[in-house]
Amino acid sequence: MTLERRLAPLRAARLSALAAGMALFVGASQASAETVVKWLHLETVPAHLKMWEDIAAKYESEHSGVDIQLQFLENEAFKAKLPTLLQSDDAPHFFYSWGGGVLKQQAETGALMDLTEAMQADGRAWEKSYNPAAVKGLTFDGRISAVPFKMGTISFFYNKELFQKAGVKAEDIKTWADFLKAVETLKGAGITPIAGGGGDKWPLHFYLSYLVMRNGGQSVFENAKNNEGEGFLDPAIIKAGEQLAELGKLEPFQGGYLGATWPQTLGLFGDGKAAMILSFEHTEATQRANSGDGKGLALENIGRFPFPAVEGGAGAISDTLGGLNGWAVTKNAPPEALDFLRYLTNAENERLMASIGMIVPVALGAEDGIANPLLRAAADQLAASTWHQNYFDQDLGPSVGRVVNDVSVEIVSGQMSAEEGARMIQDARELE
Repeated sequence: MTLERRLAPLRAARLSALAAGMALFVGASQASAETVVKWLHLETVPAHLKMWEDIAAKYESEHSGVDIQLQFLENEAFKAKLPTLLQSDDAPHFFYSWGGGVLKQQAETGALMDLTEAMQADGRAWEKSYNPAAVKGLTFDGRISAVPFKMGTISFFYNKELFQKAGVKAEDIKTWADFLKAVETLKGAGITPIAGGGGDKWPLHFYLSYLVMRNGGQSVFENAKNNEGEGFLDPAIIKAGEQLAELGKLEPFQGGYLGATWPQTLGLFGDGKAAMILSFEHTEATQRANSGDGKGLALENIGRFPFPAVEGGAGAISDTLGGLNGWAVTKNAPPEALDFLRYLTNAENERLMASIGMIVPVALGAEDGIANPLLRAAADQLAASTWHQNYFDQDLGPSVGRVVNDVSVEIVSGQMSAEEGARMIQDARELE
């Protein structure tokens, strides 16, 4: 089957998803296929879509009895549809996971396959092909719940031309006070300082999460997570909320940011209408895909710096917030799904993905494929990380995670005090 024929139904499904909020499994099924493997993911970057298709096509060419069917949903549609899919006869055989408490809960419901035996067979050969930290992060109570895929970290990306126009130097932003000063300077130059995605809520939780990490350090967050000590009412966490409110009072985001989706936010940054965005390691590609002209900011016009330190805080600037992503396998998946996943995440394919700026790989030996300087900077930052924390809204589980996201928006927009927000999160944690 030609690549064009394979991509045609995928493009149609993506257009349908945008128009009607739905997507159908795509990739024409070969009449002779004995086994269908259904793969659910979220993706919008054309080059990345082609990479997935190419990998699947190559595998199919070497396994004539297998048909890999891909379904791509937009982020919010993915999160909304997945719980229902997992309880239906149309459940995917494997799907993208952010790990953390959400993955743990999915495993506890019995919806997922325990991968421990498969990955530890033959002297743990499959398990040993990945960064040990990646496997550990997807393991709960000694059982492996997902196949590692990539690691990532959240950081600030900035428009070099807009920074130069305002007279702001990224290298001078070391502390939270420095950051607030930069925001004020950009506003004074008539430039929107930050692209903010309040409509989806979770993009703004990055600010609260990092401020909690910078103020309290790992021990404060771990105590709160485990309902120990003062929990989320710890003074360091309340202070983090106060600092987020302080940022909000500067009105750093674009007009209408409370209704902006994440794709719109990336597009705003890509169109040069905001100086900064707090975002994922692959932002250079996603801002381009979501920009008005499909080109976005040129690579050489994008800079990157870590979330700043908080003076007097217990956390270090080398502590990182970000993803540890994997592929969760549903309980009724055929053996061919595991075989394809082993192939999909081998060093050769992860090296290919890294070479076009898709991922910071977890397959050992694949890191030498990273060519994009911004992605390389993310990989180097992760390599030097003193504490890598999964996204709060994922690590804390779905019920508490939703409250964290809601509270982040309410605090930064001045609709809730820092102490009220901390109390809401604590109450949600205690109700679990």
